Amino acid sequence: MNKLPDLEAWAIFAKVVEIGSFARAADALALSQATVSKAITRLEERTRTTLLHRTSRGMSLTESGAIALEHASRILEEGKIVEATLTEPAATLRGPIRIAAPMSFGLSQLAPALPQFMARYPEVMLDVEFADELVDLVANRFDLALRIANLADSSLLARRLCTVRILLVGAPSYFDRYGRPRHPRDLANHRLFHYAYSRSETSWHFRHPRQGRFAQTITTPLRMNNAEALEPALRAGLGLALQPEFLAWDDLQSGVLETVMDDWRVEPIALLLLTPPGRNRPARVEALIDFLIAHFANTAWAPNARRSSL
Repeated sequence: MNKLPDLEAWAIFAKVVEIGSFARAADALALSQATVSKAITRLEERTRTTLLHRTSRGMSLTESGAIALEHASRILEEGKIVEATLTEPAATLRGPIRIAAPMSFGLSQLAPALPQFMARYPEVMLDVEFADELVDLVANRFDLALRIANLADSSLLARRLCTVRILLVGAPSYFDRYGRPRHPRDLANHRLFHYAYSRSETSWHFRHPRQGRFAQTITTPLRMNNAEALEPALRAGLGLALQPEFLAWDDLQSGVLETVMDDWRVEPIALLLLTPPGRNRPARVEALIDFLIAHFANTAWAPNARRSSL
């Protein structure tokens, strides 16, 4: 009969790698250093492989250790989730939640929403990381992420919160000086600002209800890896840009910016709420998910958006 997996030892291994020290992992787990060391030794004996290189200057993962780490981390996290689910009443939610969000959306939309959640659950600790790069939720131990994209990693669980339209915008002073493009080919004669993480590096793609699809190759005097950073140059009347509606919304309402070529549409993208594989989540994470779903259900910049689970 096969032995049960040494789940405790795998959890200890994950904590040792996370902290980078046997001694500090022992302190974090309220174990002796000898117990931690013996757990790693048991795993190496059972698997007949070395998981960690240990030297006087520190430690590092072996190739086998790197393969094992993702699974071991899940064992540790699932154990935490089981206990939290059974011991964490909804009325007394407490503990940390790690969140990842795009920079511009996070600053302009997520950050203003979080104080309401914090007031409702004062013992929940939010650890939020804003970055436009796609982060690995599992490897970086995020509880959830917001992304404005089309989902590529099918191993993640996703809920579509709303549709985000992409608009071609510029300042009235720009249009007074350079005129208004009416067809994508007209953009060859305009100053175009480009978001570095857009779906295409060299062209903008449009669709017309009668004229079909058109791709226009672009050159740009301003390329940035943050869409919000394009706003000052747009407001100054120095160029045009494809911007998500949530980012341009206030300027469009005030008349600081205007849309152009409205009959040519850019394919919209989705605001997605992603969680790592596995449907068991602490009550505090479920509470935040429910809060975000409700908050973004009726945004001014995406009214009557179609929403569904993926």
